[in-house]
Amino acid sequence: MAHDVHIIGGGLAGSEAAWQLARRGFKVRLSEMRGAGEMTPAHQTDGLAELVCSNSFRSDDSDRNAVGLLHDEMRRLDSIIMKAGEIARVPAGSAMAVDRDVFSAEVERTLVEHPNVTVVRERIDALPGDGLTIVATGPLTAAKLADSIVAATGQDRLAFFDAIAPIVHRDSIDMDVCWIQSRWNKRNEASNEDGDYINCPMTKDQYLAFHQGLIDGEKTAFKEWEENTPYFDGCMPIEVMAARGVDTLRYGPMKPVGLDNPNDTTPEFPQGRWPYAVVQLRQDNKLGTLWNMVGFQTKLKHGAQVELFRTIPGLQNAEFARLGGLHRNTFLNSPMVLDRQMRLKDAPHIRFAGQITGCEGYVESSTIGLLTGMMAAAELSGQEWTSPPRTTAMGALLSHITGDAEAETYQPMNVNFGLFPPLHDIGKKQRKEAYTSRGKDDFGEWLKTLDAVPA
Repeated sequence: MAHDVHIIGGGLAGSEAAWQLARRGFKVRLSEMRGAGEMTPAHQTDGLAELVCSNSFRSDDSDRNAVGLLHDEMRRLDSIIMKAGEIARVPAGSAMAVDRDVFSAEVERTLVEHPNVTVVRERIDALPGDGLTIVATGPLTAAKLADSIVAATGQDRLAFFDAIAPIVHRDSIDMDVCWIQSRWNKRNEASNEDGDYINCPMTKDQYLAFHQGLIDGEKTAFKEWEENTPYFDGCMPIEVMAARGVDTLRYGPMKPVGLDNPNDTTPEFPQGRWPYAVVQLRQDNKLGTLWNMVGFQTKLKHGAQVELFRTIPGLQNAEFARLGGLHRNTFLNSPMVLDRQMRLKDAPHIRFAGQITGCEGYVESSTIGLLTGMMAAAELSGQEWTSPPRTTAMGALLSHITGDAEAETYQPMNVNFGLFPPLHDIGKKQRKEAYTSRGKDDFGEWLKTLDAVPA
């Protein structure tokens, strides 16, 4: 089938871009190397839109949270990622978490069945010389294509490490030791349960021994090209956090505040008091059979992981469906090489989308795919493109990628209120609601300007 746009990469961003173009009547060729005898160091399947790290899209609160506001904006633009996410949703309190397999299968089914989309399992080794193209190959872009991108941009690749958290089989968790609760006893009304997290409590001695185990545990060896490569703070390996100080984890992913252990009647921690530290697990699939260790991204070797993590109370007999891992991510210096429509300045027939542009997170990556799909549709329709205002979550993220950030210090970024134009005349307690209220209003006004673009 002849196509209007060639999309390279079938992850979240590529899938979303394909959907936005197809639903507007344009023909798309979607090239994905997985399934053509190729695989990345982090992927496990050849499914479109596979979730590699966590199964969480983070907060779904659109009234007080920047990523929740981004969810709302994506839904208002008929996002395939948000629609599939609702179908695959699993309990996670105020967060949006999904069953990975159900989610990927729904995205792939929707695209494969669409008459305007042709999914081709093939590896693309070089940037096309002509024709509208969206490159959404992600942070694990294959070497030959990455070399082609470097040659086209004239910029060296930037890199950081992204670590993957382990997943535990639910029936191997000792619930006589652990308990289910959300912080501050927030009840999940949708599932009619008392909480969304399994909590594994630690005494002070247990925590100190665990902390030392993280420091001493055998870790994945660095390769020459990985030396001096920075981590992205949003996916910091647990042992790297531990090395920052003995109490760092207790104020981070192992924070016990608000979690009352109903099983603990010891003199040190009488019933109803907070443990010294807590390891939390979040449901990872719809069946509730798999749970991931929240914040436990790690570069410990697999044997060291099993040995150490089974010292966690309640996980002494843990069976792991997947252990943690480590892989290198690459991204463009986007403020330097891309224009405001995500086009390569030296080759404007090529747009980039997703994590390779330096956005971080599932929802952010999908959003940039959505926007590049809309930009390409406007170009094909001969219509002028106007980006969403910076007061919206989409506009703030897009502005960061395409020029608001300093090129010399550009790093991957999640959407956050720090990217929004500030509101100085609003009290701190009301500021989050003010940001989201303003964003929703301005996004609605921007939507009215899209009448000229086919939808």
